[in-house]
Amino acid sequence: MTTQPKIHVSDLNLYYGDNHALNNIHLDIPEKSICALIGPSGCGKSTFLRTLNRMNDLIHGVKITGKVLVDGQQIYNQDMDVASLRKRVGMVFQRPNPFPMSIFDNVAYGPRIHGIRKKSELVPIVERSLRQAALWDEVKDRLNKSALGLSGGQQQRLCIARLLAVEPDVLLMDEPTSALDPISTLKVEELTQQLKERYTIITVTHNMQQAARISDYTSFFLNGQLVETDQTDRMFTAPSDKRTEDYITGRFG
Repeated sequence: MTTQPKIHVSDLNLYYGDNHALNNIHLDIPEKSICALIGPSGCGKSTFLRTLNRMNDLIHGVKITGKVLVDGQQIYNQDMDVASLRKRVGMVFQRPNPFPMSIFDNVAYGPRIHGIRKKSELVPIVERSLRQAALWDEVKDRLNKSALGLSGGQQQRLCIARLLAVEPDVLLMDEPTSALDPISTLKVEELTQQLKERYTIITVTHNMQQAARISDYTSFFLNGQLVETDQTDRMFTAPSDKRTEDYITGRFG
């Protein structure tokens, strides 16, 4: 890479008690790109994703060594403000998790937590975020209705809008379309590609076709190790490791 990566990971190891879940991970992720993490279930993809905003801190008995730098800043320093980190590096989960409140209040939740209280300030933030999440036209006439009345695909885009409202730099997506129907999946994929113009996106997927469609870079994990990472078109046409080829072509996983 010719410029400093948005995220730089080196010598990263993670242990759940005696279980060595991530083994000596090295990875650079460029700014304003989409990096797909692929590999069989239990190989460490989601665990790795959660190291990027210290979500694993919430799990008892986890030990982490190595470096994770976001914009050159080591996020595992003791003086790191974790709340500020999670504002900069937000996460969208596998299943949509809207709060049991109105669509407006879902999107306004984060800004309110960070001190923005006036309705006159919240209204443009909510509209901007819903527009960025390609949801505004579908919900603009029912912002005061419960978010739980939205379809699954709409709920997932609402969760993305809720994340965008606090103006992050990085979006972490943990299989964001696995619980969605094909039409909703396509909408989220299209949205993800639009969002990379503003954000750096790291997404976990089990869908090889999806990784090939939407990502700029792909990283293949196996048994807690990063086997290889490369530009997606090269990874899917000429992987450098036989294990990657075997996984991509369906010989295992």
